[in-house]
Amino acid sequence: MAAWGQASTIGAQPFTEVTRWYAVRTRANHEKKVVDQLLGRSISAFLPIYNSVRRWHDRKVTLELPLFPGYVFVHIPLSLRHDILKVAGAAQLVGPRGNPEPIADDEVEALREARRKNVLTDPHPYLREGMRVRIKAGPFESLEGFLVKKKSASRVVITLHQISSSFALQVDATDIEPIRLKSITRNPAA
Repeated sequence: MAAWGQASTIGAQPFTEVTRWYAVRTRANHEKKVVDQLLGRSISAFLPIYNSVRRWHDRKVTLELPLFPGYVFVHIPLSLRHDILKVAGAAQLVGPRGNPEPIADDEVEALREARRKNVLTDPHPYLREGMRVRIKAGPFESLEGFLVKKKSASRVVITLHQISSSFALQVDATDIEPIRLKSITRNPAA
């Protein structure tokens, strides 16, 4: 595991460069290879995984799959970002307009702790407030609405257009899915 800080000197004043967690986008299905290469170079790296049971012809197989497909995490000083990109399969450090943005230490440490304690995790579609969603289970199954938050609870606002009224329904995040909008195609003959 890499050191938490790297000592350097500028002029006569030594300083320690801060290490932070960054997400690295990888080529498709290269997450494990990238992590292996990073660890082989003594760079602190982490790949959150989950177990998925799949049925193959005559048996069940448990696969370890990336919790966040296409991403691994590295704990580095930002000055080492070019070393990360030299790893085969690593595409870029994630951030707005190509500027790597650190991830809160406590978020990655919580994922690492969950892995150490074998806490069950599963991927879930990204949901944000205001997103159009569909309810997947329960008495309101298949209804669509908009995701809102009230305190820490997830709620879906359902609208009855015929009577110009809406109601909010508290739902578990695992019981909703984002609605993918279909692309609109133009009729070339029109």
